[in-house]
Amino acid sequence: MTDHNTLRDEGVERILISEEELDRIVSGLAERISEDYKDKTLLMLCILKGSIVFMGDLMKKLTIPCEIDCMKVSSYGKGTVSGGRINILLDLHRSDLSEKDILIIEDIIDSGKTLSYLVEYLKINGARSVKSVALLDKPSRREVDYKPDYTGLEIPDEFVIGYGLDYAEKYRSLPYVGILKREVYMK
Repeated sequence: MTDHNTLRDEGVERILISEEELDRIVSGLAERISEDYKDKTLLMLCILKGSIVFMGDLMKKLTIPCEIDCMKVSSYGKGTVSGGRINILLDLHRSDLSEKDILIIEDIIDSGKTLSYLVEYLKINGARSVKSVALLDKPSRREVDYKPDYTGLEIPDEFVIGYGLDYAEKYRSLPYVGILKREVYMK
C-alpha cells in the first residue's frame, strides 16, 4: 500500500517554507493589517485559486471584522511561462465598492503585472481604497514598477508549490511551500 503523503509530496525538491514559518508570517501580516484597517471597512478580495488557503488562514487571524469576495484572474499561458496578458475570468460585481477598502489577497507576486492591473482596475471601478498583500514576492522577476503594500516573504526565483500554489492543478494541498523538481515541469 502506498503512503498518501508520499504521493502528495512526490515532485517536491525541498521544503522552502515550513508550516510553522508560514503560520508566523501570516500571523505577522494579520497583526499589521488589523492595525491598519481598524477604522476602515475591509473587503478581502481573494484572487482564485492560489490565494484561497492564504486568505483563509489570514482571515482567521485578523482581530477586526471583514467581508470577503473573490475574483479569478489569469496571466499565465502554458506551463510555467506568463502570457503577459491579464484575463479576468470571474469579476467582482458589487454596488457598494465606493464604501469598501479593498485588500487584494495574492499568493505570489512575480512580474507584478496582475496586481498592478487589478489595483488600477478596482480604483477605476469605484473602490474607496485598494491595497494588496502578497504572501510571497519574487522581486527578481518584476516587469513593472509595483510593490505590494504588505509582503510575507521574499523568495528566490524558483518554481514554488504548496499552500495553494500549484503546477498543473497539483500540489495545492501541501501544508508548506516547496520547490518543484525541475524535471516535473521540464518534461
